[in-house]
Amino acid sequence: MKNKGKLAAFCLVLTLGIIFLLHAHAVQAKTYEFTFANIFPPTHIQSILNESWAKEVEKRSNGQVKINYYPGGTLLKGPQIYDGVLKGIADLGNSVFAYSKGVFPVMEAYHLPLGFKDGYANSFIINDFYDKFKPKELNKVKVLYLHAHGPGLLHTKKEVRTLEEFKGLKVRSVGTAAKAAEALGGIPVAMGMGAAYEALQKGVADVHFAPPEVLKGWKHAEVIKYTLESYSVSYSNGFYVIMNLDKWNSLPTDVQKIFELVSVEWIGKHGKAWDESDVEGLAYSKSLGNQVIPLSAAESDRWAKIVEPISDEYVKQMSAKGFPAQDYVDYIRALIVKYMK
Repeated sequence: MKNKGKLAAFCLVLTLGIIFLLHAHAVQAKTYEFTFANIFPPTHIQSILNESWAKEVEKRSNGQVKINYYPGGTLLKGPQIYDGVLKGIADLGNSVFAYSKGVFPVMEAYHLPLGFKDGYANSFIINDFYDKFKPKELNKVKVLYLHAHGPGLLHTKKEVRTLEEFKGLKVRSVGTAAKAAEALGGIPVAMGMGAAYEALQKGVADVHFAPPEVLKGWKHAEVIKYTLESYSVSYSNGFYVIMNLDKWNSLPTDVQKIFELVSVEWIGKHGKAWDESDVEGLAYSKSLGNQVIPLSAAESDRWAKIVEPISDEYVKQMSAKGFPAQDYVDYIRALIVKYMK
């Protein structure tokens, strides 16, 4: 009887051990799979960075996280990405705020023509702005991180040094940049980035209001002759990397932490890449014989004063809705000074 009792006890312990090991293995083997929709084509440096971000998250999670990456609008087009993530069509998404008109009224403050200088600073400015005000318009998703391109400058087919020479030119521009172009006397021509080359080539547009990276990245240096260093009226567009909120809330804390830590590290990587792309764009343009024209100090001040009412109007409209809009604009201006020191 004693031997039978010992055998029974041994079998019980063995069975419990096996159950425990199987359970432990199941917990350890649990994976979290995501789809990631991206606006940039696969060869674009910003797409390469998003893909490397996904791989780093996978690596640090020791295989617990698996991210299926869809660049270049293959899962969702740029204007569809925010809603697509919100509805769970994609779990993760990277696109530009400006594609969702009216959805992000607080973040629109970042797009005002406030004289942005470089992509590295801009990428930290937009994150600092978001962290400071935590706009409710983004509460429906998990914001992992933001980044922003370098200064939007004027690339022209004819030489421009004054407002008088700019007046009447057709300017490919969207969103707040279109308002700035119009205030300066230009005629805004709205279209997607993919259509800009042909528009400039055929004379549908005379000017492109965009960061210098488009000169090489989109080959627009082939269809313009000049880049005007119009920094006093430069703008920047913000990009978001977001996750579906239900997906985020379903993750254990340790996995969430991995996403957050990697995301913080990638802000500077994106900013640096934007700046490097701008340098390459200007170098490529110069190699084709195009010129970079500095705007005189007096003319810069003149242009800045002309676009000032755009920010004033934003503050007026948003303040009427109960938002501390002047604080938004003042804080962004202070950050520009801070990061440009």
